[in-house]
Amino acid sequence: MTAVTATSLAAAPEPRLWSNQVRGFALDSLQDQEALSVVAIPLNGPGIEQYVNADQLMSPGSIMKVLTTYAALELLGPNYRWETRFLTDGVLEGDRLKGNLYVRFSGDPKLTIERTWAVVRELRGMGIRHIEGDLILDASVFILPDGIPGFDDNGSNRYAPFLVEPSAVLTNLNLLHLQVRSDERGTQAWSTPAIESVAIDNRVTAAAEGPCPARSDFTWTPAFHDDGRVTVKVTGELPAGCRSTTYLSLIPHEQYSAELIRSLWKETGGTFTGNWRKAITPDDARLLASTSSPDLVTMVRDINKWSSNVMARQLLLAIGAEKRKDDDNDDRVSGIQAIYHWLEQKGITTAGMVIDNGSGLSRHERMSARQMSQILQHAWNSPYGSDLVTSMPLIAMDGTMTRRLRNTGMDGLGRIKTGYLQDVRSVAGFSRDNQNTTWAVVGIVNHDPAWNGQAVLDKVLHSLHYTPPLGTALSQAD
Repeated sequence: MTAVTATSLAAAPEPRLWSNQVRGFALDSLQDQEALSVVAIPLNGPGIEQYVNADQLMSPGSIMKVLTTYAALELLGPNYRWETRFLTDGVLEGDRLKGNLYVRFSGDPKLTIERTWAVVRELRGMGIRHIEGDLILDASVFILPDGIPGFDDNGSNRYAPFLVEPSAVLTNLNLLHLQVRSDERGTQAWSTPAIESVAIDNRVTAAAEGPCPARSDFTWTPAFHDDGRVTVKVTGELPAGCRSTTYLSLIPHEQYSAELIRSLWKETGGTFTGNWRKAITPDDARLLASTSSPDLVTMVRDINKWSSNVMARQLLLAIGAEKRKDDDNDDRVSGIQAIYHWLEQKGITTAGMVIDNGSGLSRHERMSARQMSQILQHAWNSPYGSDLVTSMPLIAMDGTMTRRLRNTGMDGLGRIKTGYLQDVRSVAGFSRDNQNTTWAVVGIVNHDPAWNGQAVLDKVLHSLHYTPPLGTALSQAD
């Protein structure tokens, strides 16, 4: 940290009790000073470190992803990739594959429909049209004997994208993109991908041209059948030329991935004679094709910019699978232990810290603002620090900060990871003040209700930019 010079002190305004301002924000908006924890530390210029309730263990929300992604960059390396392999135990005869098609999954956080389609096209390009065997999903990359601890969401939509759980066989984030459009023919509804077991019951009525309605004006209601099929009824009124969309996760990962692959194969003119099932790929299976993910840096950017829970949870499992010891039998636990060990090697205290799934989508995860600030300080000096910093949303410009602190003159002057959970609001990242000093800043609100918490944290960021604590040690908090 750069020392405060005599020149900077002379040029500074009157001493500001900045930490008292922060406490005032909490008291005014939350009526509870203890509901807010804040740490602000100057990294490359003058300033006085600030601590408000810094050692109070808090539910961090999605700023936990900062820890998971930073740990992954150092433990796995920025060029780490996931490879999904398509193999067979059969033989090729003309345009027929006489045998099973195995998909050995790698736990790829972002095996998209586009990448899956590219592999299908490659197989078709090899002259294969008919597969006379089963589609077999190999999920052996992860060891999870007790499954994944669930998250008790008390919201109104348990099929929402943010609730998708991790899986070795995750494809396309396990999401269905449901759309309905109105034109001169009436209304048409469809799903991408076109999953065989999902049907849409379109009850949307066409209307004359006019302003397009909001998504909230439409209701998508799934009905689940005993045979594993799902019917989604959509209702509403849609003017000509308009469309409405939603994303839902409706079927288990294995069923989704199998039906996605079979659907793409069918769309390219291929046929399958067998069914799908889960099994281990035999040792003598031959490789036909594969797809490799973008590098970890790209994945980290997607996770932090848009706060993807399932991708962060996949990342924790990947750390566990890579760092698993001979006597380990649960990759989630192995990933957590690897991160704790890594933190302790850096001298960051883990006392009281609880890592549950690495995404912040948890009622159990705990961390203090001081602990997160230490993580940010180490990241600032890490060889991969720039990769982490650039993965965070820019204030008022992109990601989850797109609409925050607009019209304040702070556009692009901070890279802030946000957190949002019931009774939790949080921020963590790097913000530049009006003297061009970059600060590591952490703010966590735990309060029932926390709906004012976002405004409080925006005030903290605004104050740190325009009235940074530069004056004297009087502005140092306890």
